[in-house]
Formats: sequence, structure tokens, C-alpha cells
Amino acid sequence: MSDFSLPGFDLDAFVRNTLAEDLGSGGDITSMATIPADARFAGVMDSRDAITVAGLPIAERFFRALDPAMEIRILVGEGDRVAAGSDLMRLSGNARAMLTAERSALNTVQHLSGIATMTRAYVDALSGTGATLLDTRKTIPGLRVLEKYATRMGGATNHRMGLWDAAMIKDNHVAVAGSVEEAVRRAVDAGIASIIVEVDRLAQVGPALKAGATHLLLDNMDLAELRDCVALVGGAVPTEASGGVRLDTIRAIGETGVTYVSVGRLTQSAPAADIGLDFALA
Repeated sequence: MSDFSLPGFDLDAFVRNTLAEDLGSGGDITSMATIPADARFAGVMDSRDAITVAGLPIAERFFRALDPAMEIRILVGEGDRVAAGSDLMRLSGNARAMLTAERSALNTVQHLSGIATMTRAYVDALSGTGATLLDTRKTIPGLRVLEKYATRMGGATNHRMGLWDAAMIKDNHVAVAGSVEEAVRRAVDAGIASIIVEVDRLAQVGPALKAGATHLLLDNMDLAELRDCVALVGGAVPTEASGGVRLDTIRAIGETGVTYVSVGRLTQSAPAADIGLDFALA
């Protein structure tokens, strides 16, 4: 078994809980009724579309949880781009175990590879502009570490993992504090090292910088506004374009000179990859 792990994520618990959700109190009644306990299957997982791969070591864990002796060979690397029709994994082992783990394994690989594939398309569109693609916190509850892992496999860089690793001052924080300057001052006084400030107009840039912002998020600005903000910042802190970014607009946004472009749809809206698993008697 591979030693795959993700910091901050209990993979064993994820596998255990996911299988428990599917098995309930009665187990896989279909496989138990129709497949002899000692039957063996050989199988191959393959992609029906061109994809960027993510999640195969996690799929392996599902199968091994039910048949520790299962022979599993992962055929491609995480983050690899593969053509339609490519084999991803070969398996041989207990038939019941394979059938029982199949859906949990496929759901995970389809979801994570879908995220990685969409991310790769955005990375490719942004390539050469000098800007870096960021993901966001728009993730399914409980799956953030997995989904942000998938964006990395697609070539993106992770933004904040949560509310704890950087301050992000948005319009509601400003409204309560009374001004951008006051909101930033409070974050500085709290000893926060990384202070991201969302600005939606040029007039907020100077006050945010003067107060101690370490990163500016330029929210829903048009191309001209982005260029003006970048020029005003002059490289003093990183700048991030965010809001309504699409595949057909991201290159022009990157060309404005921003440091980063963040895209929520990478984790929020990526379609599952078309990946299947075919079995035969071993």
C-alpha cells in the first residue's frame, strides 16, 4: 500500500466513514447474495475523457480497506494529463470487496480528477501572463483538504486553507470597523502577520496599504480598474483579481499585471470526470 497522506486530513477515517455510509447496518446485500465469498475479480479503472488525474491513492485505500491482500497497480501519476481511454489502475482480488468499494473509490477519483482537470484548463489559459492561479474556500464541507489537493494536482496554488491562516478583511468587516484603515489597524494590533484586504475601488487602495495590508484582493473590477490598482500598488504587496473570473476572461485578467487570480468555480462547480471500472472473473 502506498504511504500517501495529506497533512491535516485523517484519510483512514475518511475511508472508514465513507464505506460505513454506503454499507449501513446490512452491508452490500447484492454482492453477498449473488457473488460467492471466495470469488475473485480482475479489474481496470480507465478514463473515458482526457483528464488531469487526482485521487488514485485514495481509491486504493478503499479497496484495501476491504481486501488488504488485493493486488493493485496504479498506472499513472497524480497530476498527470492522460488521454481519453487511458488505463489508470489495475486490480485483482476478492470480488465482493471490489464491488463493495467500487462506488466510493470512483466517486472520489471522479470528483477530484474533475477539479484537477478544470484547474489545469485555467492554469493553461493563464500561462505566460506572470499571474498565479489560486483556489478559494468555496469547498464542500469536510472535503476542503481533498479538494484543495486536487487543485494543486491541476497546477494551482492554495489560497487560505481556513479562517485561521490569514486575515481577510471584507466589506462587512469594514462596515463594522467604520473604515478600511480602522479594520486593518485592528488586525495589525492583533498581531496578525498576513492581512488580506478586499477593495472594490481605487480609492481604497492607498488607505489599505498605509494601514498595513500585506495583500490586496481586487474585487469584481474591470480590466482598466485592475491595471490602475496594479500601477498604484507598484509591487508593494501582492495583488489578487477575484470575482466572476471565467475561462474565456482569465488571460486578459492575468495580463493586467496582478500577482494572482482566484477562481471559486474550481472547487464549487467542476464536473466529475468520466471514469469507469470494469471487472472480469480472475
